[in-house]
Formats: sequence, structure tokens, C-alpha cells
Amino acid sequence: MIARLRADINAVKERDPACTSTFSALTNYPGLWAVWWHRLTHRLHRSGHVWLARRISQRVRRATGVEIHPGATIGDRFFIDHGMGVVIGETTVIGDDVTIYQGVTLGGTGKEHGKRHPTLEDFVVVGVGATVLGNIRIGRGTRVGAGAVVVSEVPPNCTVVGVPGRVVVREGKRVESIDLHHEDLPDPVVEMYRALQRRMDRIEVRLARDEDMNAEAAPAPRAAAEQREDEDGDQGL
Repeated sequence: MIARLRADINAVKERDPACTSTFSALTNYPGLWAVWWHRLTHRLHRSGHVWLARRISQRVRRATGVEIHPGATIGDRFFIDHGMGVVIGETTVIGDDVTIYQGVTLGGTGKEHGKRHPTLEDFVVVGVGATVLGNIRIGRGTRVGAGAVVVSEVPPNCTVVGVPGRVVVREGKRVESIDLHHEDLPDPVVEMYRALQRRMDRIEVRLARDEDMNAEAAPAPRAAAEQREDEDGDQGL
């Protein structure tokens, strides 16, 4: 137990440059305390004390701004940075070394029973304000960009951006370590406009070329006028 608590504190210090000491982690990181309280409520929930576990979790939510359902399963070294507005649903499964930021929702999509919340594998990073919905799996080492809405499965070692979330393979390289640069992601909307601009540029070049070819093929204005006069004269004869 002590080793696990130390690992949680070290995770905070490693992933947040603003955390300068163990004392700072203990006193200034409500996400850390939310995770610790969850471990207690999760045990109560599994032992059948569902109401008590839920009651404690609601009090923790008011104190920390983080709502974790007691039924959620969370692995080691889970880090919630800042924490305010985080919601984690009942059947959520979170692996080891996962990082999520403020405003993240790991929720369900309806009133169905059974597994209805997402599974996050090891080393996943979920950016600010992102939403992951339904019984889907986010693969190992995947990054979910800030504000993304993910409603379908994501393979390992990918990035997801946009609404709805779209997978962008990160240079074909596997991510074996915790990468916290969730802000450095491609923007699919910007890429779409760039593609349209490139297409318009090609069309303009083609039109200009066609106009030049037509101008070369057409007779000169004076020559055309003289030709018409000659034709009129021939008809008069």
C-alpha cells in the first residue's frame, strides 16, 4: 500500500513540472486525493456497501471537483491533472500510467446495463475537455486531443482529434512512454481548408492554360475582319 501511494506521488511529480515536491503533491493536487478516496470507495462498492461508497464519492466530488463512480476500475499511477470537472462512469476501466486533464468525461451513451463506459489501456493521455463515450476501447499509448469527442474504438499508438473523433496515426511510430504533449495535434478542419485551397490553385492554373491555348488558336481580329470582307465581296460578284 505504501509503495503504491509513493508511486502515485511520483507520477504527479514526473508528469507536472509545476509540482516541485512531495509536500506540493499532497497539498495542491485534488486529483491525487480523488484517486486515493476512490480506492476506498471501490473496495466498499465491491464488498456490497454500494450506498455508502456512493455517498462518500459524492462528498469527494464536492471537495475535489472530480467525480469517480465507485464501480470504476483504475490501475496504478493514474494521474488527474488539475481535475476540476472530471467525470468517470461506473463501468469505466483505466489501465496503468494513464493521464487525464480537467473537464474530461468518460461516460456512457444510454440507459443500457452492463459494460457501458470506455476502457483506457496503459499510457493513454486524454486532453482538456475531451469526451469518451460508450463501451469502446482506447488502445495503449493513444492520445485524445483537447475537446475531442470519441465514440468509436481507437487502435493503439494513435492520436484522436475533432468532433466526432478522428484517428490520426502519429508518424507510424509506437508510443512506449507517457507523452503529455496533447496540444500538439493536427487539426482536421484546417487540413480540409488547405486541401480545398490546393484544389482551387490547380483549377486556376488549368483555366489560365486553357485560356492561353484558346487565344493562340483564335485568328487575329484584323485578319478575321479582312477575311469576312473578302467573303462578302465574293458573294457580291
